[in-house]
Amino acid sequence: MILQCTDSSHWGPSLDAAVDAVNRGAVIVLPTDTVYGVGADAFQAKAVAAVLAAKGRGRQMPPPVLIPQLRTVDGLGMDIPGTARALMEKFWPGALTVIVHSQPSLAWDLGETHGTVALRMPDHPAALALLNRTGPLAVTSANLTGQPAATSASAAEEQLGASVAVYLDGGESPGGTASTIVDATHPDGLRVVREGGVSVAELVDTVGAEAFVELPGETIG
Repeated sequence: MILQCTDSSHWGPSLDAAVDAVNRGAVIVLPTDTVYGVGADAFQAKAVAAVLAAKGRGRQMPPPVLIPQLRTVDGLGMDIPGTARALMEKFWPGALTVIVHSQPSLAWDLGETHGTVALRMPDHPAALALLNRTGPLAVTSANLTGQPAATSASAAEEQLGASVAVYLDGGESPGGTASTIVDATHPDGLRVVREGGVSVAELVDTVGAEAFVELPGETIG
């Protein structure tokens, strides 16, 4: 079921349907500022497993978690270095995913995370409106593993079909490029896992090259 969410003055019923689907443990597709995402309630293990199954992905590749506000970070993560917080404050909402140590008390099962969680606050009004109602969602790119990430709801539906209960159609993705991923769990500094919507140069301009243990193409320190 594809539902329109391009106009905030009319997207209420569409978001209601998506919230209902999330609450009952179903899988949804939502627009973000990078590419479309497929996701579910981060705290319902069966729902997260359904997301991975829809993509044809195993537990060894756990999904990131999208959050509605910067302050949500401290409820999900711990031991977050100041450099990582500086990046969050600079680039959130936006195309930056930060891997942090997860709070051990959380009752969730995202897969084989080894005590970490990848967090992002998307810069998309419909996504943020949804997240403010559902809370954290386990979301990964809306495509079958090995296939191109969907930049429209219809492209996501072509790949994922009936495994998704609700497709929120926010139009073509404005970014079209996956987020940059920074690992903030290394004791000696940050690591750039993937360069995407935020350039390495922008990261370095924000916190300095010395904040990184390693940058793509060169070793720091």
